[in-house]
Amino acid sequence: MAAERFDHRMLVLLTEADEIEMRTPRGDGSMSSRPIWVVVVDHVPYVRSYAGERGRWYRRAKADGRAELGVEGEALAVRAVPDGGAELDEKISAAYHVKYGRHAPGPTEAMVTPPVVATTMRLEPADG
Repeated sequence: MAAERFDHRMLVLLTEADEIEMRTPRGDGSMSSRPIWVVVVDHVPYVRSYAGERGRWYRRAKADGRAELGVEGEALAVRAVPDGGAELDEKISAAYHVKYGRHAPGPTEAMVTPPVVATTMRLEPADG
């Protein structure tokens, strides 16, 4: 089954955004919000947890796949799907270097370490 795709406008917003808000549901039904980085590779947005598997947003998103993005004042329901593999991980890491390396070399290097790469998630539009 092919993954759902974002429309061109949203891909441009995600490509150009320095940060997005990753919103994940807490156990009490409220939403937690955390600014994170996003990259787009082959027309698919990807995110990683800077804190590795300790990141709360990552644990929540991984648990049930539900999340919401805040980008340029818009809210977008998404599914966060664990993804990766050697070739894809290299492309995503290269995209982090290109997008963020120029102004944040230290944090960018952290985003391409093995514990952080292991948290790679593909974002897809949520159903309905």
